[in-house]
Amino acid sequence: MANKTLLVIGGGAAGFFCAVNAARMDASLRVILLEKTNKLLSKVRVSGGGRCNVTHACFRVSELVKKYPRGEKFLQKSFTAFSPADTMHWFEERGVPLKTETDGRVFPVSDDSAAIVNCLLAEADRYKVDLRMGEEVKSIQRQPGHWEITSSKASYTADYIFVATGGFPKAEQFNWLTALGHTIEKPVPSLYTFNLPKHSITTLMGLVAPDALVKIAGTKLVERGPLLVTHWGMSGPVILRLSAWGARDLAAKNWHFEIVVNWTPTYNENSLRLFLQEYRQQKGAQKIRNKNPFELPQRLWEWLLAEAAIDAELRWADLPAKAQNLLAKQLTGASFSVQGKTTFKEEFVTAGGIVLPEVDPLTMQSRLQPGLYFGGEVLDVDGITGGFNFQHAWTSGWVAAQQIAACPN
Repeated sequence: MANKTLLVIGGGAAGFFCAVNAARMDASLRVILLEKTNKLLSKVRVSGGGRCNVTHACFRVSELVKKYPRGEKFLQKSFTAFSPADTMHWFEERGVPLKTETDGRVFPVSDDSAAIVNCLLAEADRYKVDLRMGEEVKSIQRQPGHWEITSSKASYTADYIFVATGGFPKAEQFNWLTALGHTIEKPVPSLYTFNLPKHSITTLMGLVAPDALVKIAGTKLVERGPLLVTHWGMSGPVILRLSAWGARDLAAKNWHFEIVVNWTPTYNENSLRLFLQEYRQQKGAQKIRNKNPFELPQRLWEWLLAEAAIDAELRWADLPAKAQNLLAKQLTGASFSVQGKTTFKEEFVTAGGIVLPEVDPLTMQSRLQPGLYFGGEVLDVDGITGGFNFQHAWTSGWVAAQQIAACPN
C-alpha cells in the first residue's frame, strides 16, 4: 500500500511545527510543505526584535486562555494537549536552551531567533520534510479518498492537508477555503500602534513611560503597562494590547477615537491633588523641574509641565492652586485623539479567519471536510503580545500532527 501524504500549506511557525512533528511521529508519512514566498519562518526570524519570543511562561491553562481576545474556549481544549511547558521542553530537548524574563516572556538564551529557526530546519532535514518555496496554493478540491491541490507551480495529491497560511487582511483572500464550505469571520487588524498626527507628544519619540494606564474613551477597554512614544504616536505593550482587545470595535470606528492616559496609575485625579498639596509643603523650596515625585522620565515630566502651562523654574511653594489642579488632571487623565493606526509587517496579526465552531480543537481537523486541518492565524484566534500567538501556532501544529500521524495507513 502506498505511503500517505501530508501537504502543509504555509512555512511559518504552525506549518513547520506540524510538518516536522508529523514526519517524526510517522516515519512512513510523506510530508510536503509549500511556502508561497522565498522565505521560511519569516515571522519567527524577526519577532521580539530578532530574539524570537517563543512562548510565555503562563502554565495554568485557565490563565493562559485569558490572553486571547478571540479563541478562549477553543484554546481551553487544545492547550491541555500541548502547553507552554511542552513548547519549552520540545525546544530544550533539541538543544535550544531557553530563558524566562521577568515579565514572563520566553526567549532563547542566545537572544537570537536563529536558534529557533535552525532547530526547526534541522528537524525538517532530519525527518525528510520536502520544503518547497515560491509556491502559492491556488485551489484545493476534495476527490473520493484524497485531495487534489493546485499551486502556482505544480499539482499534488494528498491524503491530509494542514492549512497554516497565516491571516489574510481581506476576506476575499479566503475564497479558496470558503469554496470548501467554510465560513470566515471578517478579518480586521490587531496589534498595531496609535497614530497621533502632529501632536506635540511625538517630539518625545523614543521615550518609554514604564507604567501607564490607558483607557479608550466611551468603552470598557483599559490596559496598564509600558508605553512607547514614537514619531507617529504611541506604541508599546499597553497600546498593542488595547489594539488587540479592541480590534473589532476600533475597526468599526475607522481607527478614530479618544484615549485617556494616566501617567501615574497609582493615583486618580483626586488622590493626586491631595498628594501634590502635601508635596508642595514638604518640597516647597525646590524647583518643580528638578524634583519629579513620580519617577517619570525627565523629558515626559517637562512636557507635562508645559502642557499644564507651568513654568518649570517655579518653586513648588509658588505653584498656583489652579495650575496644580491642571497638572493633576494632565498626569491622571491626559486626552489624545487617535487618527489612524500603523502596522508593521513583522508584528501584524489579523483578528478573523476560519470560524471556530467549524474546527475540532482536540484535533484541528475541519468538522466539514475530513482530512483538512487548520492551524495558527488562519483560524479566528489571536493573542496579545508576549509570545501568545506563537504558542497557539506551536499547539495547533502539534495537535494536528499527532492526529494525522495516528491515522491508520
